[in-house]
Amino acid sequence: MEVLTMKELLETGVHFGHRTRKWNPKMARYIFTERKGIHIIDLEQTVEMFKRVYYAVRNCVANGGEIVFVGTKKQVQATIVEEAQRCGAHYVSRRWLGGTLTNFATVRQSIERMKRLEAQFEDGSVDHLPNKEASKLRRELAKLQRNLDGLRRMEKKPDLMYVIDPDVEAISVREANIVGIPVIAIVDTNCDPDPIDFLIPGNDDAIKATKLITARIADAVLEGREGHQDAEEEAPEAADASSEETGDAPLEAEPIDEDSEPASEPVEAEPDTSSDAEGSASEAEIAKTERDEATEAAAAVDDDEENEDDEEDDPSEDAEAPEEKRE
Repeated sequence: MEVLTMKELLETGVHFGHRTRKWNPKMARYIFTERKGIHIIDLEQTVEMFKRVYYAVRNCVANGGEIVFVGTKKQVQATIVEEAQRCGAHYVSRRWLGGTLTNFATVRQSIERMKRLEAQFEDGSVDHLPNKEASKLRRELAKLQRNLDGLRRMEKKPDLMYVIDPDVEAISVREANIVGIPVIAIVDTNCDPDPIDFLIPGNDDAIKATKLITARIADAVLEGREGHQDAEEEAPEAADASSEETGDAPLEAEPIDEDSEPASEPVEAEPDTSSDAEGSASEAEIAKTERDEATEAAAAVDDDEENEDDEEDDPSEDAEAPEEKRE
């Protein structure tokens, strides 16, 4: 499935460039032809280059990156706000404050100031102030919200910047180049393509054309966020599975070893450390004891046999004694 088709580009007028007298010669390789004094952009290159932009945005957001949408022209302000809010990206739709990227710490302080003022108006603490001071705080808050409301959640510098008409947003493009943030831009035939990292040749003035491309960039951000969430959910499962295969088995075996008798204890190791002489001496003593017991048993048997012989001899003597008396 293609992320952007030629038919959609033609229907929204992305192929219309500026008048030939206002063109930038550096855009010559992206111009298809000239018709009625207007340059026609080569949409085949636009389709191929937008695919590269789409996958770059998706992969960046899937890896945890952030993107900021920039478009301060009146005809693109509503599109920038709508699509940036839809995909949860940062945006600047009114005015790009100088130093938003190169002096981000100071801009961050202004954002915190805006949040504090909003909290004061919400809890009603401003109502207790004099009218002149409360009116001054309201004007300050309105100014901060107008310029910084789209950056209230930006805790660090973004990883990508999407710009409509780099000539109008020259300050933001220059700051991104200084900081090293890649720039994605819709570049018309009157723009300079050199400061742009990811070029999308197309009409940057028509509302339908800018809305189509911006909506597809927002779709890439949403797709990248889904991939990032899936990766975060799969990471704990993979960690649990790997720990079960490697680390958990030995840890579970430890309580069993503690409850049961140890396989090798110091007590059982003592006979191994004894000398051979002591072992042979103990064996000799055992053998001697057995021989003495055998000798005593044999002597007892001999005494019993002698007693039996004596008992057999006594009756004969008694039998002979009466014969002598009869004689």
